[in-house]
Amino acid sequence: MSRFDLLVREQLHTMDKLLFLQSELERCQALEIELKELQNKTELTSLKDEIQKMKQELKEIQHTFERQTEEVITAYKHQESTLTTA
Repeated sequence: MSRFDLLVREQLHTMDKLLFLQSELERCQALEIELKELQNKTELTSLKDEIQKMKQELKEIQHTFERQTEEVITAYKHQESTLTTA
């Protein structure tokens, strides 16, 4: 085998490695983008879950507040009626 043939063979082998690594790099970069998007979606889902929990808690607190307000009004009316009848 001539030196030229040997050099061309080595160069083709190197080119195969280069093309393989370049395609792997592109695949990994695409995967990185997908993972970042997935992470953002996961964070968004987590944030949405937290918002839902806070909305539910707010509803419960509002309900409690309304119930307490009704109890205060009832107690006040009872106290007023007790004072006026006494």
